[in-house]
Amino acid sequence: MRKPPPDAPRDLVIRPLRLNEREAWEPFWQAYLTFYESSVSPDTTDVLWMRLHDDNEPMFVQGAFHKERLIGIVHYLFHRSSWTIADYCYLQDLYVSEEARGLGAGRALIEAVEQAARQKGASRVYWLTKEDNHTARALYDKLAARSGFIQYRKLF
Repeated sequence: MRKPPPDAPRDLVIRPLRLNEREAWEPFWQAYLTFYESSVSPDTTDVLWMRLHDDNEPMFVQGAFHKERLIGIVHYLFHRSSWTIADYCYLQDLYVSEEARGLGAGRALIEAVEQAARQKGASRVYWLTKEDNHTARALYDKLAARSGFIQYRKLF
């Protein structure tokens, strides 16, 4: 269990999600996909959930709980880089329920990932967001520096 930021509500708890908490997690995952106008197959969701709980995988999930109710999730993973000896930590997915925004859960989840990355000896944490995600960017601009890079991709 990680300590939330000092300005977060006292009853905000950040901790890894347990294998038996999929039912609580999945609506957040689906809401995240909907926000980004995306979808994945049920098989992909199944594999993701198993990877997040497989000790042999470099992927992790944490949840933000307020008054013992899940209000946000974050997925992150570690990978090699040609630029550093230490791994990078990619904060891949972050979602806080609309009714819980403003409670400090987003910041607390990002800080929990940062703490996990530091403990693993990673050289950085990074993440992406859409240009028009102004609400999230207002928080991100307080927590990290923008790289100035533009992402290109080809889907297969």
